[in-house]
Amino acid sequence: MNFVWVALGGAFGSVGRYWLSLSLARLAGGTFPWGTLLVNIIGCAFIGWFAAAYGPQSRAALSPSVRLLVMTGICGGFTTFSSFTLEALNLARSGEWPKACAYVAASMIACLLGVFLGYLAGAGRS
Repeated sequence: MNFVWVALGGAFGSVGRYWLSLSLARLAGGTFPWGTLLVNIIGCAFIGWFAAAYGPQSRAALSPSVRLLVMTGICGGFTTFSSFTLEALNLARSGEWPKACAYVAASMIACLLGVFLGYLAGAGRS
């Protein structure tokens, strides 16, 4: 049954990622992958918050099945580090090294900060 929860969550996360990335690409235009960057930041902040608020050590702990649905399924489908690395490689291969480096740095710093702030927000809840 765990595989069903992960698959179901992954479907929701993937559709959400596609919609948000496409929407931002239309708004921002250009070659910088703003949609993927924002998706990764949101996903990192959310998984940090959820882990702290509903993890096994919290007062509001949820079942392992629900955590699999949300953290592995939805967040795994929503965040896009495989897309992130391919986009960084494509920027570098097209000679856009400053953009590639800025994208990698912004993704790593902002996503780490997102997980940290999400975790703090979730920990304050329990």
